[in-house]
Amino acid sequence: MLNLIIKNALHNRTVVLVLAILLMLAGAWVTTQVDVDVFPDLTAPTVTVMTEAHGMSAEEMERLVTFKLETALNGAPNVRRIRSTSASELSSVMVEFDWGTDIYRARQIVNERLGTVQSDLPNNVKPPVMAPIASIMGEIQMIGMSSDTLSGIEMNTLANWYIKPRLLAVKGVAKVIIYGGQEKEYQVLASPAKMKFHHVSLEALYDAIAQLNHNASGGYLEQYGKQYLISGKGRIRSIQEIEEAFVKMEEEVAIRVGDLAEVKIGGAPQLGNASINGKDALTLTILKQPSANTLKLTQEIDKTIQEISKNLPADVQLNPELFKQGNFIEHSINNLQRVLLEGIFFVILVLFLFLMEWRTTLISVLTIPLSLLTSILVLYWAGFSINTMTLGGLAIAVGVLVDDAIVDVENVYKRLRQNAVLPLGQQENKLAIIYQATFEVRSSILNSSLIILASFLPLFFLSGVEGRLLQPLGIAFLIVIVVSLLVAVAITPALCSLLLKTDAKESEGQKIKYNIVIRSLMRVYDTVLKTSLNSSYLVLMVAFVLLIISMIAMSGLGRSFLPDFNEGSLTISVVVPPETSLTETNKIGRKVEQLLLQIPEIDLVGRRTGRASMDEHAQSHYASEIEVPLNMKERSKSEVLAEIRATIGELPGVTINIGQPISHRIDHMISGTRSNVAIKLFGEDLTKMVQIGNAIKQNISSIEGIVDVSLDQKTEIPHLYIYPKQEMLARSGISIEQFANFIDIAIGGKTVVQVYENQRSFDLVLRLEEKARDKIEKLEQLLIENFEGDKIPFGKVARMVSNSSPERISRENVHRKLVIATNVANRDLKSAVEEIQATIAQTIELPEGYHLEYGGQFENEQKATSMLLLTSLFSLVIIFFLILREFKEFWLSIIILSNLPLALIGGIFMLYFGAGIISIASTIGFISLFGIATRNGMLLISRYQVLLEEGLLLKEAIVEGSLDRLNPILMTATTTGLALIPLIMAGGQAGNEIQSPMAVVIVGGLVSSTLLNLVVVPCTFYLLKQKTHA
Repeated sequence: MLNLIIKNALHNRTVVLVLAILLMLAGAWVTTQVDVDVFPDLTAPTVTVMTEAHGMSAEEMERLVTFKLETALNGAPNVRRIRSTSASELSSVMVEFDWGTDIYRARQIVNERLGTVQSDLPNNVKPPVMAPIASIMGEIQMIGMSSDTLSGIEMNTLANWYIKPRLLAVKGVAKVIIYGGQEKEYQVLASPAKMKFHHVSLEALYDAIAQLNHNASGGYLEQYGKQYLISGKGRIRSIQEIEEAFVKMEEEVAIRVGDLAEVKIGGAPQLGNASINGKDALTLTILKQPSANTLKLTQEIDKTIQEISKNLPADVQLNPELFKQGNFIEHSINNLQRVLLEGIFFVILVLFLFLMEWRTTLISVLTIPLSLLTSILVLYWAGFSINTMTLGGLAIAVGVLVDDAIVDVENVYKRLRQNAVLPLGQQENKLAIIYQATFEVRSSILNSSLIILASFLPLFFLSGVEGRLLQPLGIAFLIVIVVSLLVAVAITPALCSLLLKTDAKESEGQKIKYNIVIRSLMRVYDTVLKTSLNSSYLVLMVAFVLLIISMIAMSGLGRSFLPDFNEGSLTISVVVPPETSLTETNKIGRKVEQLLLQIPEIDLVGRRTGRASMDEHAQSHYASEIEVPLNMKERSKSEVLAEIRATIGELPGVTINIGQPISHRIDHMISGTRSNVAIKLFGEDLTKMVQIGNAIKQNISSIEGIVDVSLDQKTEIPHLYIYPKQEMLARSGISIEQFANFIDIAIGGKTVVQVYENQRSFDLVLRLEEKARDKIEKLEQLLIENFEGDKIPFGKVARMVSNSSPERISRENVHRKLVIATNVANRDLKSAVEEIQATIAQTIELPEGYHLEYGGQFENEQKATSMLLLTSLFSLVIIFFLILREFKEFWLSIIILSNLPLALIGGIFMLYFGAGIISIASTIGFISLFGIATRNGMLLISRYQVLLEEGLLLKEAIVEGSLDRLNPILMTATTTGLALIPLIMAGGQAGNEIQSPMAVVIVGGLVSSTLLNLVVVPCTFYLLKQKTHA
């Protein structure tokens, strides 16, 4: 196959070169069109079902709604986990499907199951609604809205009816969630005294108001040759019309609504609040559609915001910088692009210094843009976006992709020079020479490429979020390697036929030119190698000791799942005691904002407290999230975080959790909580679970490195239960329905009709005036009317009990769950979790029926590491058989594989003296060394065999062969290593967090494997062959 490609490429070299140019141009064009994102789509196929039910407590929602929904959805095809939260009047059920499940198929399954349970839900429960399709990367922007003159109601109305529709009209925007302000509503606040005076019941007032929204049609009227459409306009349009509305006649006097109640415009009860820099404001969170390009969509949103701002009142300000995912994407991609270009520069420099010939250098260099741009074209055709993972794969491959071209060009150049010094009659055709030269190396090029491909196989066995995150990196890397292989056997020979020109005068007596550094290295290496061969056993012993030391060092390394991302922004969760009111939570939130703004690196903060209407992120009223863009100066990020924890930690009763916007969401997807570690307690009795949870929290809080410890579900909140006195209801002639309606209307308030203002509609709500319902004693004095019209004191037919109840109930896979969440700072994840487990085992005795599970990044790290280690053995077997296929001798293949432990030495020492932590990224760095490190051994062994066949003695063949291969070995190692140096140097920058640990391991492994390989492989080969070549 390869022979055919080489032959056709040479015979049609003009076509091949034109095709190469077209591919480069197409690749360059695609780079301007392909979607750009920070990460691949990491969202597990998830369907969120939201259900609202007026008047239900969290326990009732769990028992009457959530449990029934879970039961119906449990066991559905491809469902791997069901998580739920039951809060007052709201149930949120998250149905997670197996990775790879089509999201539309998942929604169809959920919809079918919901249809079977709808009839079993109570009458006052609204139909369950599936939330829009979204991803963890879906929240792309948060906009702040503030004004010095507009009220919260006016701000909310402006946002809901003008700004939100304009933003939803932007193609790609899926949802806009508004926090803060109060939704405008028309309020009828009834006076018990006035109703008693006029003998009007609350139900009668409700019925009278309900009649105010009726339009009528009178058909048509023909008069004077014209046809008139008759419409009766009965809908109310103003406060005055409501006040004038008729209720009843009393002694020939009309009693109007205004005689019984105050009618005004007010704000609906708040579910949450928002502020910017400590001042009341609104925040608008924008979610994108899954297929939308984040950067392009952000640009369109910014343009729309500018247009909207022109039509807003003068003092209304829109701030689009509270959180903008596009900033992180731009910084990440720009950093990686710079690193990629710097790597290419180093590769070009090394090629020129080693090859010392501009034509061969140019041919080798041209493979870089051709391979990279063609790879981007393939990625585009395959439906991949350009993100930090795909760009990282390209960056890691830069130093490797030129190796095939170098081998090909060097061999072609060598054969052309040899052909040029032959007598004229014996010289062969130039194309024939190029074909033969390429044919000679095609097997080694193919095998080395296959070995590298095999070394990356473990990456494709990863599942879950780590697989979704890292596989695009592996795919990009493998595509580059395959493309570079095709370039080496097709494009490189064609370029050689055009650019390489040698004649007898140029080639006769000419030796390979080396620069002064290489010549010096060769002299030193010659001495070292001869000395090593005379002490082969000692050399092998030293290598073995180094390996043992590195294994000991490795046992002392910490473990983590993913490196910390540098998003340039923080998400700080602030939780106060559950019994705290929303008003008081708001005050504490503003205090936290003021403290944050005193930190030099923080100029802007935006807070969201509680939740918004139908927001699937069912946050409690006592919890706040603060978005904090960072303006880093002289201090490190860890120092800033330490000051934040110390500053806010001084506030009594306040629990915080510090994360980052995207990292928070990854943690939430993994474990259901936005922390590194989730200790999940399962049981039945919520009170007992909270007691156990508090004990665990207290015991682990003193562990070094454990920060932000919190209970996902805290103590119960105050609750006033109103029970009917059944016997008194019967005697008084009041039905249960009347009893429940009275509570709904009088205390809670009930929407009667809609009031329309042009295209806008607002609720008209009836309830008793505030002073009649602000104390329990006053509730007992309210009058409820029986079927005969008699007024009965409410306290006579109702029993009021002040108690406490859960504010929120979490469940997982149909079992109640309480989560103790914690982050880990300045310590590795694995040792921290192990100490947590040991502490809990020693101090906590769980009752029967209760058990703990550990989730979060720790769990994923264990699974991923086990899978990588297992599949890397499979990869090693494939690599071994590929080497065996090339050399057809078992022990020679073992000698080449011995280079792998040599590569581990350098990689381990680089980690030990660097970060001191092994992550999944650095583990993949070790695996990728499998393919890169075996090349050097193959180069040496193959050269030894050729020289032995030519009749050289064993030592002579080893020394000469090693010196012959020193230049290409150093060149390939240096190009690969230097191409990765920019990644290492930019390790703390956005976009390089995963690639940098990989690069550290690869560079360290290259250094140790290259240096040790040059003495260990010759010595091992010498010991193996000295008996047969004595």
